Amino acid sequence: MSHSDASAPLLVPATEQHPATARQRARIAAAVAEIAATADLHPGVIIIANLLIDRVEYMSQRGLLELRTTLPELQALGPGYWETYFNPTDSADLLPKVYAMIQNPDPWAVVSIFQQVRIAEDRGYVWHLSATRVLLRDEDTGQPLLLVTSSVPVDPLHHVTHKVSRLLEENNFLRLNAPRFATLTGREREVLRLLVLGHSAPEIAKALFIAQQTAETHRRNIRQKLGADSLFELSQYARAFDLI
Repeated sequence: MSHSDASAPLLVPATEQHPATARQRARIAAAVAEIAATADLHPGVIIIANLLIDRVEYMSQRGLLELRTTLPELQALGPGYWETYFNPTDSADLLPKVYAMIQNPDPWAVVSIFQQVRIAEDRGYVWHLSATRVLLRDEDTGQPLLLVTSSVPVDPLHHVTHKVSRLLEENNFLRLNAPRFATLTGREREVLRLLVLGHSAPEIAKALFIAQQTAETHRRNIRQKLGADSLFELSQYARAFDLI
């Protein structure tokens, strides 16, 4: 997959990618070799991303085994690696954080994130906790050259996994449906809150000091604006946008 493929998320904007100089290639090779010397001793998977060409430069053996692949195969994917193995909904949260980090001069700046990795035999996603920092910068310009990531799977039976999953699902729902929710008036949001709490139209009318017919009109408009046909769908909006 080429860099021009718009479907593949890039770790850095395309305008920041340049061919490596001989000096940069030498420093990249040395940094990778230094990490690789002990990477398989770590409990998690170690991944090094080359920002100049937006590909995986190195992955520890555990990661290759989990993904059932080889390093040359990963490198051949280029930016398609992210699309192949990661849930695209996670990228909306991860990429802005990565952009901010690589512009931060602090050498110890770290981005941590829960992300879904496709490693299971059924090609389903497995939750991982990953931490990423800049491993190498250009000596003259400060341009980030390499990112290093440590990633460990989260026990699917642990209660925290289920809570994280719900929180991220709500966050994704919020991001995708914010334009629809923004069309609701303040009064309609009040009605929505009472509606998902189980109040009937007469009860809503009494609580808000409005006519019952007005409450029913608000309820009908809310369903139309949000494209929600069920109480469950309405409750998703109420939870995601902190109405309840």
